[in-house]
Amino acid sequence: MVATFVSTSSTPTPNVAADTRQTQLRVGRLTKAHGLKGAIKVELYTDEPEKRFVPGAIFSVQVPEESPWYGKNIELIELRWYNSHPVAFFKDVPDRTAAESLIKAILWVDHDTSVLPEEPEAWYDHQLTGLKAVRDGVEVGTIARVEHMPAQDLLVVKTAQGEVMVPFVKAIVPEVDIDKGIVTLTPPGGLFEELPEEDDVAEETSEA
Repeated sequence: MVATFVSTSSTPTPNVAADTRQTQLRVGRLTKAHGLKGAIKVELYTDEPEKRFVPGAIFSVQVPEESPWYGKNIELIELRWYNSHPVAFFKDVPDRTAAESLIKAILWVDHDTSVLPEEPEAWYDHQLTGLKAVRDGVEVGTIARVEHMPAQDLLVVKTAQGEVMVPFVKAIVPEVDIDKGIVTLTPPGGLFEELPEEDDVAEETSEA
């Protein structure tokens, strides 16, 4: 996991398989060609690269419609690490030109939704989406999605006033109850309401 209290990277794709237990998980993004032999640097969206990125793994590729890879899958040959950065080699990607045609592609894998994360405080994104966000016993919104940022994961909470991004860390999200459909929040002041302007604070102080 990215930290001890975050979700596994697994945003579901809109195209769910015919079997209702099947969905697709977003596990990576191809960022930059590496060398001349078709290698591509990968931004990992999974906490289990040793399971997801194994030789022979098949990925659905999310690319623009005009891309030659649109509607295709790619097969992993090998994932290597260079200076702590993951670099992938794929079948039918023999050189740098082919690699560059895949830059910014999102990688998806099929996933059985009945399979749960092994760690007790880890969840797939589709388990969190739609849960009620509760603060001080009051519902403030619903979880719209999970954003996976380099520093930490963020819960995007849809409220009546718009979307609020909440850092998915233990101090701010102390409890997730999948069975009850509730995510408990203890956010700092100002996260779900506008903080008063400095001029307003100064005015209130002078009036006091």
